[in-house]
Amino acid sequence: MTKLAVLARRVRDRSLHLLVGGILLVSVGLVAAPGEPLAAQQPAAEKGRPSVGGTTAAIVAGHPLAAEAGAEVLRRGGNAVDAAITAAAVLAVVRPHMNGLGGDSFLLIRDGKTGDVSALNGSGRAGSRATPELFRNRGLTAVPDTGVLPVTVPGTVAAWADALDKYGTLTLAQALQPAIHYARDGFPVSRTLAEDIRDSKALIGRDSAMSAIFLPDGKVPAPGYRLRNPDLAHSLEGIAQGGPDAFYKGPIASKMAAYMERMGGLITARDLARHSSTWTHPLRTTYAGYQVLAFPPNTQGLALLEQMNMAGLYDLRSEQPTSAPYIDLLVRIKKLAFADRNKYVTDPTFADIPTDKLISKSYARQRASDLESSVARQKPDDTPGDGKGGDTVFLCVIDSHGNAVSLIESNYFLFGSGRMVPGTGFILQNRGALFKLEPDAANVIAPGKRTYHTLSPAMVLHPDGSLAMVMGTPGGDGQTQTLMQIFNDVVLYGMTPQQAVEAPRWRSFPDGTLQLEPGFPPKTVQQLRALGNLVEVRVAHSHDFGGAQMIQLLPNGVLRTGADFRREAYGIAW
Repeated sequence: MTKLAVLARRVRDRSLHLLVGGILLVSVGLVAAPGEPLAAQQPAAEKGRPSVGGTTAAIVAGHPLAAEAGAEVLRRGGNAVDAAITAAAVLAVVRPHMNGLGGDSFLLIRDGKTGDVSALNGSGRAGSRATPELFRNRGLTAVPDTGVLPVTVPGTVAAWADALDKYGTLTLAQALQPAIHYARDGFPVSRTLAEDIRDSKALIGRDSAMSAIFLPDGKVPAPGYRLRNPDLAHSLEGIAQGGPDAFYKGPIASKMAAYMERMGGLITARDLARHSSTWTHPLRTTYAGYQVLAFPPNTQGLALLEQMNMAGLYDLRSEQPTSAPYIDLLVRIKKLAFADRNKYVTDPTFADIPTDKLISKSYARQRASDLESSVARQKPDDTPGDGKGGDTVFLCVIDSHGNAVSLIESNYFLFGSGRMVPGTGFILQNRGALFKLEPDAANVIAPGKRTYHTLSPAMVLHPDGSLAMVMGTPGGDGQTQTLMQIFNDVVLYGMTPQQAVEAPRWRSFPDGTLQLEPGFPPKTVQQLRALGNLVEVRVAHSHDFGGAQMIQLLPNGVLRTGADFRREAYGIAW
């Protein structure tokens, strides 16, 4: 019997002893009473922000103004979905380069009355002109990163309307009012936004509509500059009055379709008019005594569950989260899960994706037998995109009735496609850049097809289905890696959500590097390199390691939030 066969049998017997860098990790299973940490050590106090908690409701969003707008909705009697859509609309104004009316949206929504969790896919589809032949005829071997060719139908506006129609108590017009206010009357430019505009000045400068808003008088606005976007206010007002039809069939749609025709884009008026969101069911697995829910394809959510299934085979408590054996094991697990993700994930209406198999416990045991293989030791091949400078926003909400939302939105790159339809005030996403042109690729471009997405909102339940946690993060391929780390920090190592999101993080990149933030012991760095990892140590914390956000609901009814200082996340609870 081969070594791999012996290893696989021992995994199946759940008596696996895996040698990782000379240190033995013994699989004993992760068991604990729901809500109880699996480790007794006392973590250090929060370094950046205090733990914010309450007993009534909580919201964490990717900007303070968005968090406050959502919190105000909750205080006035609105529910979690009302608050989430209100906050998301504000994010479209104050984080315009990362998300907005021209981007996509994914939501996990828990109904407090029934305990059911629904997944709302608010991603758009490729235009009817989007074929590999079109790109080849234009002399292209890949979908460009910017310009009109990577633009797909924006899905966010429909998702907002659909979420409110099914679960909300506010109208879309009511939910959009704070966003309209900030677009019309202005908001203060943050240091982060000023830096991002500076870093993208050349891209912005190539589009006159974007330049007029983000480069006033041709200059990068300084922190504290009052940025107004009257065109965006007008677009939001039109949607408030006419609903999503104003965006997909009305005046805004007419502007987008005419612009695409003029610029040689792939989207038509019919493509916009035919857009619809999709209600579906989240994927589930069990890990560390909890149910973990993730988003199904066309997102990479299954990779998170596959990583957790493999990690659950080992006693991670025997190591600290800053130790080399712990990090090396999770990095190799991630590479195996990503190899599967890269092979299969795309629009499920265009491909037969073996999702149930990939997130099964039996497959995890089989896959774990490959942890010493070359696949687990090298970078994944053909990674379908790592953000390439792109970005995302996330928010999460839990209200007093047990309703909960985990929402993530993105333009893909910073400033998306680098294109803004004149008179609309919002940036068009470039999510289509993730499509492939090779005919045998799972994610090959096709008319009406949704591309692969990194966006991965998550939710955690107790075994009885009661709510335990909502969490998510920006960060492209880093999303599932960050979620593994912060979940383990809370559940296995007894940290508060705020401690978990502030803890130093690592991230494995497609180029083969393993990058570490400051805070890891020198011994860990040395051991990781000895294990064959191409380690790079950052000199400072960075948004490249995500902007994690989390709300934990303890069995005693206490809500605890985690808001990442690496970006502009802000938590409110009472």
